[in-house]
Amino acid sequence: MSLLSPSGKHYPKAPITEAVIDLRVELPSEVSAGSLERAHNGEETRYPIVEPLMSNVGQMVFGPQASASASSTPTGFLFRSDDKKQIYQARLDGFTMSCLAPYKHWEEFRSEGQRLWNIYRSVTQPAKVVRMAVRYINRINIPLPVNDFGEYLRTVPQVSADLPQGLAGYFMQLMLPLPDIKGYALINETIIDPASPNVVSIVLDIDIFRTDDLPSAEKDLWTLLEQFRHVKNNVFEACITDKARGLFR
Repeated sequence: MSLLSPSGKHYPKAPITEAVIDLRVELPSEVSAGSLERAHNGEETRYPIVEPLMSNVGQMVFGPQASASASSTPTGFLFRSDDKKQIYQARLDGFTMSCLAPYKHWEEFRSEGQRLWNIYRSVTQPAKVVRMAVRYINRINIPLPVNDFGEYLRTVPQVSADLPQGLAGYFMQLMLPLPDIKGYALINETIIDPASPNVVSIVLDIDIFRTDDLPSAEKDLWTLLEQFRHVKNNVFEACITDKARGLFR
């Protein structure tokens, strides 16, 4: 099956902790970090919490008179909904829309992201989009005892038979080329602090992105993001087993 095919699966207990739409851009030189606050105009009720975003840079000088210095540069603003579940970032390097759990439906998330992107675009007039991504972070709580993570996950570290087989922790990162969308899947998987004493909690973080040959027309941008969503769903399904699916139903 093509990774572009709709998966058709919906889980009542989906393990999604955060969904992200991210568009990185090049802005005209006259756009300043301060001017990005205008991307909040009209959104004061939906996104009442405003936080400035800063880029922090540190510098070390070694030698007879060693010294250290640090500086902060404004890069934009983060706007949160009153319940802190929806987050909208307007930055000098791009736009990000995030939705925290409980996540409902792609259509609702995409529509809100597109609406806010149009506000950001009207304020900044981007010269071009340089990176597009759809990212979903999942927390999979596997009941104890766990004899083999492979019972739940099809993409897991392979430990040599000559080593102890118990895993107290791991971090795995894969970057897979996706020719169908001229992009990549960046998969991060790791053990985190458990949600409760009787489970092992695994993060399955899937980032579908593209940096080359990006469309310039608005309609084509969102058509491509729709394709990313289908690819993300199929990558997720390819990483889990039926036993894991049973946890989400």
